[in-house]
Amino acid sequence: MRTNRKAAGRTAAALLTACALALVAGCSGSGGKDSEDKADDGGGGTKAKTPPMKIAMVTHSGEGDTFWDIVQSGAEVAAAKDNVDFLYAANKEGKEQAQLIQSYIDQDVDGLVVSLAKPEAVKAVIAKATAAGIPVVTINSGAEFSKPFGALSHIGQDEAIAGEAVGEELTKRGKKKALCVIHEQGNVSLEARCAGVKKAFGGTVENLNVEGTNMPSSTSSIEAKLQSGKSTDEFDTVVTLGAPFAAASVKAKAGAGSGAEINTFDLNEDVVKQLKAKEIGFAVDQQPYLQGYLAVDELWLNKNNGNVVGGGKPVLTGPALVTEKDVPALEKFTARGTR
Repeated sequence: MRTNRKAAGRTAAALLTACALALVAGCSGSGGKDSEDKADDGGGGTKAKTPPMKIAMVTHSGEGDTFWDIVQSGAEVAAAKDNVDFLYAANKEGKEQAQLIQSYIDQDVDGLVVSLAKPEAVKAVIAKATAAGIPVVTINSGAEFSKPFGALSHIGQDEAIAGEAVGEELTKRGKKKALCVIHEQGNVSLEARCAGVKKAFGGTVENLNVEGTNMPSSTSSIEAKLQSGKSTDEFDTVVTLGAPFAAASVKAKAGAGSGAEINTFDLNEDVVKQLKAKEIGFAVDQQPYLQGYLAVDELWLNKNNGNVVGGGKPVLTGPALVTEKDVPALEKFTARGTR
């Protein structure tokens, strides 16, 4: 597993922050033998003896996006440990996401976790939350908007740096023409990823927008693009921006009779299997479980100890590039839904 050199310093700081979180959280759990027994449960422990809290998470997840299942898993384990009632809702449309956030403000939650894929759509309602004294932590998308919007901090990866890491890796692999598949139009993080790839890649990059909530349609669009590329300069690599679209691209590649290498952002159990089978060259891991876990933990720490994780700066959970060499270390974790 390789961490991009540009993010190495901040990633190291993030890891130190995570270690500090683990130590503080340990004070609310049990130590010694009991802790060892629980070491394989994804980070849980004995419930904190702090007053109960209600924390809500609102994301831009589309239907069937396994990435957010992993985020939720991390959040739920932290919530169980922290004596938190955890609520979750999602909508890929910014307007509906704002309405969901408002509904949780109306419920007088103790904290909000929000993704900023379409930041302008949720800017006003986040301002309402902070004005009402509800602390907000942003995750995954829109890191550059987090502080201006009044959030405590942002937890995720720097999407531009992640894209550049992919571009550099493609150059090392001798690739010349990449297809970057965007599965949600208007998502600032996805656009930043493709822009990062283009910036650092020694070859050319062409973006393709697909209907991310319709996998058969996405597969057909990718296949058609790979097929049409064969009449000019053929694509020799496809970069997908979410784990489910890696499988779609593998299928599209076969249908088009293409020799393109498939690479992807994000991990899940299927991606690890595809890495093992060498159907995928590499994947970018931003540790979604950690994003959910740390977001809930930060709100609990802020409420009970006045902490602000990262000192208000973004806490990086990635990127790291993983290949088939990393499969033995990852299989156990992806099988249980924590990586």
